[in-house]
Amino acid sequence: MENRPNIVFIMADDLGWADLSCYGREDYETPAIDALAAQGMRFTHAYANSAVCTATRVALMTGLYQYRLPIGLEEPLQGRDIGLSPEKPTLPSLLGEAGYRTALVGKWHLGDLPKYCPLKSGFDIFWGIRGGGVDYFTHELNGENDLWDGETNIDRVGYLTDLLGDRAVELLEEFSKTDAPFFLNLNFTAPHWPWEGPDDRAESDRLKAKQDDPMPILHWDGGDLATYAAMVRNMDDNVAKLTRALVRLGMADNTIVVFTSDNGGERFSKPWPFVGKKTELLEGGLRIPCIVRWPGVATPGSTSDAQVATMDWLPTFLAAVGIPAGSAISSDGTDIRSAVAGGGLQDRTLFWRFAAHDQKAARRGKWKYLQMGRNAFLFDIEADPMERANLKDREPEIFRSLSDDWQAWNRTMLPPDPQAGRHSFTADRLAEYYGVDS
Repeated sequence: MENRPNIVFIMADDLGWADLSCYGREDYETPAIDALAAQGMRFTHAYANSAVCTATRVALMTGLYQYRLPIGLEEPLQGRDIGLSPEKPTLPSLLGEAGYRTALVGKWHLGDLPKYCPLKSGFDIFWGIRGGGVDYFTHELNGENDLWDGETNIDRVGYLTDLLGDRAVELLEEFSKTDAPFFLNLNFTAPHWPWEGPDDRAESDRLKAKQDDPMPILHWDGGDLATYAAMVRNMDDNVAKLTRALVRLGMADNTIVVFTSDNGGERFSKPWPFVGKKTELLEGGLRIPCIVRWPGVATPGSTSDAQVATMDWLPTFLAAVGIPAGSAISSDGTDIRSAVAGGGLQDRTLFWRFAAHDQKAARRGKWKYLQMGRNAFLFDIEADPMERANLKDREPEIFRSLSDDWQAWNRTMLPPDPQAGRHSFTADRLAEYYGVDS
C-alpha cells in the first residue's frame, strides 16, 4: 500500500470529559489541542474501555475487551507478577509486521521487567515510565526511580511532561530521515497525581521529605484548581511542540493524530454535564474527550455523536494501513473510519464491569443500563446525561434486554480475579492514616 499514513496516538492520564476548552473548560484554555479539533473531528460520545487506566491500556494494545486477559482484570497493578504477555499480538506488533517503526513515549503500566516490557510487546523504542505514576520532578515512585530508556533505568533532570514531549519530537525527527511509516504512542502522565505543575518543585521536595509516609505519592493533601490548570496547560504546550514538529518536518499531511484519555477525570476534573469520576461506571468515569485529525478523512471542525471506544483503534488503524480486518487478529472493536469521515456506525452494545466496586454497565443507542451494588438503573443518556431519572420501571423490556445482554456478554469474559486490586492502600490503612474508624 503506497503512502501509508503515519500515526501519532496521544493519551492523557485521568483527563476528564470537559477538561479541554474545546469541550467546555472555562478556567483555562488548551489552544494546541483545540487546534487539532478545529483541523479534524471531535467525538462527543467517546468512551474509555474502563474507568481505570491499566485496563483501558490493555484494550488499546489488543483491540479486545480487557476482561479477556488476566492483566485486564488488574487495577492497581502493584506487587503482582502479571502483565501483557509478549506472545499476545498487539497494535504495535501488528503494525511492525506491516513495516512500521513503532515507539512508546510515556506511561506503560502493563507489567514489569523481566517478563513484561513495551519492547517485548511490539515497540521498537520505549522511553518513559513503567508504573502508574511518578513524581514529575524526581521521576520516582515511593523512592525508586522509574524512568527508562528501553530496559535501562535512566536519570534525567526536568518536569516529566516536558521530557516526554521533547523525546517525542526527537523521535519524529529521527523518523523523518527514513521512508518507513511510523506509529508513535505518546502517553502523558498528566494530569494524574501527584499534583505538581511545572513551577511546583517545592511541592516535589515536600513529598520527597515525606517518603516515610505510607502513601506520599497519592498526595491526598495536594493540589487545587490552579495546579490542575497548570498541569493541563503544560501538556497542551507539549502537544503544540509535537504538532509544530509534524509541520516543520513535512509530515503533517500524512499523519493521523488522535488525542484522548484513558478514563474519566479525578478530583479536580470537570465532568459536566455528567456525574461520576475515575473508578465509577457513571458517565463521568467513562466518557472521555477524543479528537481525531485525519487529513483527507475527517472534515475540519466536525463533530460526531457516534459511540466509539478505546478498543476500536486497533481495527481502525490496521484497516487504515491496509491490513484486512480479521486477517491478523480478532477484535472486539470496530473500524470507526466511517464515523471519522462523518458517517455512522452499525448499531452495537458496549459493555463494562468493575468487579472491585461491584459495578456493571451497558450502552445501546440512547439507553444505558447501570448497576452499582444492589441498585439497578436504566437511563436515557441523551435526555438525562446526569443519570438522575431511573426508567427501569417505565421501560421494563428495555431494562431486561440490556441486563440479559450484559449477563450473556459477561459469560464470555474471564471471571473476576479476587486478588486483583488488592494492594497496600486498603480501607483499614486509609482509616489508620486519617485516624478514623474504617
